[in-house]
Amino acid sequence: MNQGPQRIPSKASSAVAGVHLRAFEKEDLDRIVRWVNDEAITRFLSDALIYPVSRADEARWLESVSMSNHRDKVFAVETEGHDLIGSIGLHAINWVERKAELGVMIGEKRYWNRGYGSAAVNAVLRIAFEKMNLNRVFLRVHENNTRAIRVYEKCGFQREGLLREDHYFGRRYYDTILMGMLRKEYLSRSSHLNEANSSPQGNSS
Repeated sequence: MNQGPQRIPSKASSAVAGVHLRAFEKEDLDRIVRWVNDEAITRFLSDALIYPVSRADEARWLESVSMSNHRDKVFAVETEGHDLIGSIGLHAINWVERKAELGVMIGEKRYWNRGYGSAAVNAVLRIAFEKMNLNRVFLRVHENNTRAIRVYEKCGFQREGLLREDHYFGRRYYDTILMGMLRKEYLSRSSHLNEANSSPQGNSS
């Protein structure tokens, strides 16, 4: 029996070491507008963000990804100190085939290269596979986004395909890499990580 769309609580929905995921609030709007108008942040994101984004446009987007939206689940990424640093989402959710596309943005640049991207991805994978009962999470990443590729591989995503010369930036074309993870792979990886953490060596300081 198809379980259908599931509502994720608006409060902190999931957490791993270093981050919490929660619903976006209206008070977050100014920070989001700053992020989506910073080319250093958006250069690897949606082509829609190559143009300046108004506060009104972003307010409409924020309303469209509310928790009542069953096709997209978007979460604010917070540090353990409750500093809003980015967003992460499951998009184009297919409740019949139990799959969704992952998208992530760490908008506060001072938090880059500190493990927060990996922590956010792990937190949303927990929601996807353990709470929403999805079977597959996939993503697209441009070949020149080497930092993101390392994050996804660290989190257990596998390369599945290639879209040749799919992305245009800086007067040249780049390939887009297709990556994915299955529920059984997530569960196997989680089991191995839990075993490693519970072993005497894993608990050593």
